Amino acid sequence: MAFNQTLFYNPVIPFTGAIQGGVQEGKMIAICGRVLPGVKRFHVNLQCGSRTNADIAFHFNPRYDGVSCVVANTLQHGNWGSEERKKNSLLLPGSVFNLLITVTRDSFLVNINGSHFMDYRHRIPFNQVDTISVGGTVEISSIACQNNMPVFPTSPAYPPLLGFPPQPGFSTWTFAVPYRTSINGGFTPGKSISIQGNIQPHATRFHVNLNFNGGIALHYNPRFNEHVVVRNTKQGPHWGSEERDGGMPFHQGQPFTLTICCENSCFRILVNGIQAHTYNHRITPVRNIHSLEIDGDLTLTSVTV
Repeated sequence: MAFNQTLFYNPVIPFTGAIQGGVQEGKMIAICGRVLPGVKRFHVNLQCGSRTNADIAFHFNPRYDGVSCVVANTLQHGNWGSEERKKNSLLLPGSVFNLLITVTRDSFLVNINGSHFMDYRHRIPFNQVDTISVGGTVEISSIACQNNMPVFPTSPAYPPLLGFPPQPGFSTWTFAVPYRTSINGGFTPGKSISIQGNIQPHATRFHVNLNFNGGIALHYNPRFNEHVVVRNTKQGPHWGSEERDGGMPFHQGQPFTLTICCENSCFRILVNGIQAHTYNHRITPVRNIHSLEIDGDLTLTSVTV
């Protein structure tokens, strides 16, 4: 059965990749990355083919040379249309970001770090778009292109390679769960972790732990039987007080992108590009956080630390 999801991890910039299944209403394109210091410009293009003279349905172009702004435009038959400009207050040099583009019937809906940024009305039929390209002074950790209502395989996990050799920057396998990896240099402010996967259809719960030598600095625990996400800290054998506000942004049987950003005073947690929770640091310094652990009723397709 078709999953109709495209995933790219740590692509070399400039980057051009095909969007599996093309673009249709409800398609979501989630891009996690970092604006590099000294940036002058970068761009994300949704275009009609990969050739150099391809039409570009949506040109998303943050500019830092002169007045800081984001320019949106369309290239059709070799000619640029009229620019739409917005003040750039969210994509700052040196900062990590989560850019979510959702395709609606009338426009591309753009969300940055959980905040609505702009609607860009279609000038070219969106079903002609089949390629994404990224260029400029930017670092990308992951690109996920998926339908709002994807078709899932009946098996809880995919075959290791689906019969195809991996391509540069593209992954078609899942990671074993429970999953553990080290965090080199600690999880310090400015760093982010991006986790992509699929919630099992009859999931009860899963968790993501950020561990330090004395326990768990952040225990992030969606519980579907309680319809809540529990956050907590464990020091030695003792759990702290649970935080349960903020709702349940995950859904059984659906894909997700979870991003944890470390800031000076808290963890900022985004789900599918939308800010879902914040969790104030209870363990400092956060550079003592040395490992990531993921377990529960899910499959993993990408983990970027």
